[in-house]
Amino acid sequence: MPSSWFEPLPARATYQAEAHGESRVALAEAAAAACARTAPTLLAMQKPEGYWVGDLLADSTLESDYVLLQLWLHPPRDGEWKPPSWDRIQRARRAILARQKSDGGFDIYPDGPADVNATIKAYIALKLAGLDIHNEPLRRARDAILNLGGIQEANSYVRINLSLFGLYPQRHVPTIPVELALVPGGLIYEMSSWTRAIVMPLTIIQAKTDTRPVPPGFTLEELVVPGKSFKLPKRDRLSALFRQLDIALKVWATRGPEMIRKPAIREAEKWILDHTRNSDGLGAIFPSMMYLIMALDALGYPRDHPDLIEAIRQFEGLLTETPDAFYFQPCVSPVWDTSIAMFALGEMGAVAPAAMRRGADWFIAKEIRRRGDWSVKRPDLEPSGWAFEFANEHYPDIDDTAMVLLAMQHAQASDAAAQERCERRAVHWLVGMQSGDGGWAAFDADNNWAFLNRVPFADHNAMLDPSCPDITGRVLEALCRRGFKLSDPPIERGVGFLLETQERDGSWYGRWGVNYLYGTFLALRGLRAAQDPGASKAVWKAGKWIVSVQNEDGGWGESCASYNESRFVPAPSTPSQTAWALLGLIAAGQGPGHRHRLPQCVLPALHPVPELLPPARAHPGPPRHRGGGARSAPRAGRGPVAPAALSVPD
Repeated sequence: MPSSWFEPLPARATYQAEAHGESRVALAEAAAAACARTAPTLLAMQKPEGYWVGDLLADSTLESDYVLLQLWLHPPRDGEWKPPSWDRIQRARRAILARQKSDGGFDIYPDGPADVNATIKAYIALKLAGLDIHNEPLRRARDAILNLGGIQEANSYVRINLSLFGLYPQRHVPTIPVELALVPGGLIYEMSSWTRAIVMPLTIIQAKTDTRPVPPGFTLEELVVPGKSFKLPKRDRLSALFRQLDIALKVWATRGPEMIRKPAIREAEKWILDHTRNSDGLGAIFPSMMYLIMALDALGYPRDHPDLIEAIRQFEGLLTETPDAFYFQPCVSPVWDTSIAMFALGEMGAVAPAAMRRGADWFIAKEIRRRGDWSVKRPDLEPSGWAFEFANEHYPDIDDTAMVLLAMQHAQASDAAAQERCERRAVHWLVGMQSGDGGWAAFDADNNWAFLNRVPFADHNAMLDPSCPDITGRVLEALCRRGFKLSDPPIERGVGFLLETQERDGSWYGRWGVNYLYGTFLALRGLRAAQDPGASKAVWKAGKWIVSVQNEDGGWGESCASYNESRFVPAPSTPSQTAWALLGLIAAGQGPGHRHRLPQCVLPALHPVPELLPPARAHPGPPRHRGGGARSAPRAGRGPVAPAALSVPD
């Protein structure tokens, strides 16, 4: 799948060639004209309810998992497998085949290398969908898997899925004990929110499942590298210790007393059902929603049970099915999309009060007012915040909440008093979710038990939700725009976290966007907002780094491979990453009036842009202190807008 599938750039080279020949003034005028064209287009995408939402695209593993789920729900009968969803399975087959790479494998990001887990999943789905193993696409996929080390290289979750159908040896699959639900002290809440939403239904599935049937003669022996061990790899001494514990857990699974196992299953069942209330599915995300269906089925829920019906309905709600398309979204993103759209419109000075009011009203209605998993670590904190999706009450998102607060400064809701109360609660919640290290994570505070990364089922590299520079930078900006100063402890500690986590080359790691470009631009915006003179050296170094990774065409691009290699990996320029780089450079220079603070090598990259930018936003007046240290939110629409506002009809 080429990167153009996500960000089409058919005229990029032409625009770049023309831009190099333009004067600064002409380029500024062209950019202003582009903004004038963009604002009405963006406004036209707003839904009548007030939100924006685009498709959240993923790799082929989701369609592959869909096929395996159909095998779970509809076992073979009378020697053949033709489930009621066979037509959809054939559409999934075509969608998977359309993403096969020239080397036969399947990637997990555009233009990436073949990934062994994605390729194994695709191979199984295609074979289940009726593709003969001698068929060319399947043969090439098999060769790719063997070249990548065979089925023995599958990660723990692929192994677990296959073992449920007898397609991978159970003794070499991690055991996730259902008794986790009974462990005192909230052990599961030391895992990341998305891990616990996967693990809890999986504990039920493993506890209640023997081996599900597959079509007659179906095997994966052709994917085995002869002579290679099926054992999980030993990563270090601690992981070796956990492997020994896994052996003990397998004995417990077969010999443990029912007086403990039955209450554990009931507690796990209660947990997953509780976490579907006021939510668009368990965690409102794939694959938790898939595992919920499997867990309810394993518990014996009949097909007409309302909880199972609702779980399937919500899962299938992630599917986009048209005459020309068939794909699953991992989740939906209306809160994120709406906050970015409103912030962009507000920052460019697009005057569209009715549209912004609808968006603000929608946000107020979507504020989360009940306690979620985060409250285990912060039991006395008043609930607030926003999730990523339409409904995901247990998991408000710190990053989304900061972005909503940034957007809401440009909007006036229908009820100004309700908006002020809502924003005050959100600011208080955001401050309360700061971790002990001074940073902010995505869903939880102090979610940093590093030893959990060594458990056998932690090889998905997302066992924890630690503080990260990108979210910390955004939160600092959101708080400082609402009157917080460097002298306030949350800001001082947040700045300290950013200075501690800067990479040697001057960049910052970005956990929630690719990658060092993303982390660096947000860290710089946070430092700019905090106005810490002591950060000048770090800012200077970061600006110099951004310029050092600029592409020859004038843009910026970074590959997802940077996560595997733990370093910046260049890629063809994209609009989003170029925008991040420019925003970072502008933050590093404190705007056009502070160019002297940048290293000289930065100035050419900023050469075309200063005239396009509004001056740095003034901070609201000093916040009033409320009970418990809460800050009052500034009045809606208090922040200034660019002086040359675009006139956009509502």
